[in-house]
Amino acid sequence: MTTPAPAPIRPNRYKAEPSVLTVLRTPRILTREVLAGLVVALALIPEAISFSIIAGVDPRVGLFSSFVMAVSIAFLGGRPAMITAATAAVAVVIAPVMRDYGFDYFIATVILGGAFQVIMGVLGVAKLMRFIPRSVMIGFVNALAILIFTSQLPHLIGVPWLVYPLVAGGILIMVLMPKLTKVVPAPLVAIALTTAVVVVMALNVPTVGDEGELPKSLPELFIPSVPLTWETFTIIAPYALAMAVVGLLESLMTAKLVDEVTDTHSRKTREAWAQGVANLLSGFFGGMGGCAMIGQTMINVKASGARTRISTFLAGVFLLILVVGLGDLVAIIPMAALVAVMVMVSVATFDWHSIRPSTLKRMPKSETAVMVATVVIVVLTHNLAIGVVAGVLVAMVLFARRVAHFVTVTRVLPEDEQVPTAYYTVDGELFFASSNDLTTQFEYADDPERVVIDMSNSHIWDASTVAALDAIVTKYDQHDKRVVLVGMNQATTDFHGRLSGGVGGGH
Repeated sequence: MTTPAPAPIRPNRYKAEPSVLTVLRTPRILTREVLAGLVVALALIPEAISFSIIAGVDPRVGLFSSFVMAVSIAFLGGRPAMITAATAAVAVVIAPVMRDYGFDYFIATVILGGAFQVIMGVLGVAKLMRFIPRSVMIGFVNALAILIFTSQLPHLIGVPWLVYPLVAGGILIMVLMPKLTKVVPAPLVAIALTTAVVVVMALNVPTVGDEGELPKSLPELFIPSVPLTWETFTIIAPYALAMAVVGLLESLMTAKLVDEVTDTHSRKTREAWAQGVANLLSGFFGGMGGCAMIGQTMINVKASGARTRISTFLAGVFLLILVVGLGDLVAIIPMAALVAVMVMVSVATFDWHSIRPSTLKRMPKSETAVMVATVVIVVLTHNLAIGVVAGVLVAMVLFARRVAHFVTVTRVLPEDEQVPTAYYTVDGELFFASSNDLTTQFEYADDPERVVIDMSNSHIWDASTVAALDAIVTKYDQHDKRVVLVGMNQATTDFHGRLSGGVGGGH
């Protein structure tokens, strides 16, 4: 009696490596995660403050939002090591509510936006990510790198000349440091050394403290005072829905990017509803809401080498400690140090391979056009969601045009047939784009009384094709000629049988 072979063990592609428990038992990896969280927290402070200004709220709102979202997503999220906090994309979308209706309506919008995200996550909206082509993804990454760089320009224009050597020094440290050691993240060393130089030499340059007042107390529970009426819903719902869509799109795109950088998988559906819960919690603590931050995520994953939820959790914890407990110390950090970090992040984020002449030469022109369209629209609108949607639409149009030319119809008239017959062979995938001109490729008047259309090498995908076939049969009927469709596979036969006569006028 033979022993049956054991069933193959399928690896869990979503299992985080290293696990949180492994990290806690490994001092070297734990040190890396802790320091990565500290670097991200330092980088989050000026960003959260500036995004609060964009939204028209107190800087504390953005800082508290970043703390609540980072900590909550560390436990709930589906993509370990991804950073979620207050973002410009969300700030821009909901800023009109603050301007026109006040802070309570603003917070109510954040809460409703979070609720929408939970609903969309549960309904499986994350699965739509598979329809985003790689060319759009590359365009998204390159546009983001450009936006990260251009967002630093205000800190480099109209500033004391000392800022420039400080930024250059910070960049030099981050370039050379990894060649010496990777135990301590290079961005943290750059921030520390640049701050030390400014303090010791008493240099008069812009600091984090100049960006806005840091909070002195912990966030508190906040219930917005708005009437629970249909009118309130109609006011905030459009902004909340826009916030939900923009936030989810940016978060899922960032998760996909981190998947590629770390060569791991993430649970996109879990990430989607977790973003909603994080926004709900942010709103109830008086925060402005947000989504995944690609700049800070790249600092965490690429520049600092973090891989687990520990770095995300500590980024939020350090942020609160820094702004509440060590606010006076954080306030003296020169903006030049953080600008240097973000410039290096933009350089590391950009996909330089995509614009090499050798790559552009090999790549289909349609793919390059999609990438360029995505980059241009994102940079012009400063809205990643609009750029990605536009890129997908361009990709769809170009794909449909390409596939439309893949269908061929060949005609044969054998002379030795007892019953004169015209044989047509249809090759290719038939859908609305490729079947639109199908009716023009048959010789209705010149064909004999019997016509055979061989569908062995084709497949029907939609009702437009069934309508086109019905129209062909009807035209032959009008010439008193009989059509026989042969060679359909089972799926095509079932689909055609179900719709034939009901979409093309019948025959």
